[in-house]
Amino acid sequence: MSPYLPSALSILAVPSDRLAAIRSGYLEKAAKLVAQAQHGTLPAPTDRRFKDPAWSSNPLHLLNVHLYLLTVQTLRELVDAAQLDDAVRERLHFVVMQWAEAVSPANYLVTNPQAQKKAIETHGQSLAQGMQLFFNDLQKGRISHTDESAFKVGQNLAVTPGEVVYENPLMQLIQYTPQTETVFKKPLLIVPPCINKYYILDLQQQNSFVRHAVDEGFTVFLISWRNPLPDDTDNIHQATWGDYLIHGILHATDVVRDVTGQDQINALGFCVGGTMLATALALAKARGNQPVAALTLLTSFLDFSDTGIMDVFVDELHASIRDQQFAAGGLMTAHELATTFSFLRPGELVWNYVADGYLMGNAPRPFDLLYWNADSTNLPGPFFAWYFRNTYLENNLVTPGKVVIDGIPVDLTTLDMPAYVYASQTDHIVPWKAAYASTSILPNTQRFVLGASGHIAGVINPPARKRRNYWAFQPGAAHDSSLSADEWFQAATEVPGSWWPDWMQWLAGHSGERVSAPTRLGNTRYSPIEPAPGRYVQVRAVS
Repeated sequence: MSPYLPSALSILAVPSDRLAAIRSGYLEKAAKLVAQAQHGTLPAPTDRRFKDPAWSSNPLHLLNVHLYLLTVQTLRELVDAAQLDDAVRERLHFVVMQWAEAVSPANYLVTNPQAQKKAIETHGQSLAQGMQLFFNDLQKGRISHTDESAFKVGQNLAVTPGEVVYENPLMQLIQYTPQTETVFKKPLLIVPPCINKYYILDLQQQNSFVRHAVDEGFTVFLISWRNPLPDDTDNIHQATWGDYLIHGILHATDVVRDVTGQDQINALGFCVGGTMLATALALAKARGNQPVAALTLLTSFLDFSDTGIMDVFVDELHASIRDQQFAAGGLMTAHELATTFSFLRPGELVWNYVADGYLMGNAPRPFDLLYWNADSTNLPGPFFAWYFRNTYLENNLVTPGKVVIDGIPVDLTTLDMPAYVYASQTDHIVPWKAAYASTSILPNTQRFVLGASGHIAGVINPPARKRRNYWAFQPGAAHDSSLSADEWFQAATEVPGSWWPDWMQWLAGHSGERVSAPTRLGNTRYSPIEPAPGRYVQVRAVS
């Protein structure tokens, strides 16, 4: 059919009549494109990769682009028409997407007129610069997404003032310095994901979620997870999911309560941190404790029945391999995790940088979020293996008592504290309807909010920038868990700007009265160890 078509798809079980129709449709459209090229009437492509006039000014390159786009469309039709199990179909769509992004004419000098034009205009300097960028990345073992020399943790990232008031082999606990004369009596503990560095929530002052919360008068504590390294000699490589819940999250709640003198605190979990936080609180509840008064989950799974594009990686074989690989400990490396996440969006996180960097010679620009994205963390192997099997593969957390931690069955439906659940509309890591499913698990969900954009950009949306929008019921309106996600969306109101003020108004109603801000951090039992951001977050994984 086309030099673009991978031969492997010829074995798809497509009904003969449907296959014939797809084939004839392809040939008819291809012939029309060739005729348009001969008459000079091919339209300019709308795909962002081919918007530069260089693509339209050369008939051969323009025809090549249109044939490429037609072929990708035809491949998708073939996969849709094949008589396959839905799970297999989704995997094939993923394979087609990977292939389509990889063979794009924009990725190769011989088929990229924009890069050729720049090479001529710069007398080859763009190619020389691109080769230098390529060799620099080759030494790093990864593609550079930003100018990493522009940032340093503790200098222009993660700079909200505070102190580490407690540490153990799994985490450091940071208490942030009040910036207001009075603070809410009930403190907030933030649990970030251990799969990434915490400072996504504390980038620079103008877009720091932590700083904004502190400036609003909340007493904020935050867990900074340790980044285990291959040469660590303690037992961090054997750390389990239960270890992170008991010695990480639940111990942090004890320290925060001790430091602030409060019987209960509020807590927020982001991404995997939300899954961990909810599980830890269910364990505490099973033990007869309820350390948290109000719960916030940001882009978090509790129900893993719909994991979106991540599902292509999930099967029993993969889980069994990880079980065996990490039976005696070890590390799930940051490099493997980062590569996996990059290829979930290869057009944006891989091939875009190949074309713009290696072919065009453009060095990546400074961008704090992409610097954080490259500052990956390793995970203890047993932790990862348990997480992969019990959540993505078997979805055990939604079955009361199915998950047993420290010998105790846990039940997420016992978490009856007021809850605020946030999701991002175009999140490819935690699809928003999957996050919405948490509202049926948490019996006292008071508010569900859907923000525009994706997993990170939707969350990190400071009000001062007046960007994006969110959907929610009017403040004070009770959440109706009987509504499906689509029904909720139809009933919700679209609000311009950041969702942060909505959440902070809700949290303020669960944080007690305002009292004089403490004059020192920690207490006699938990005295400051070192200034924020602390040592743990500054440990970089080996590429």
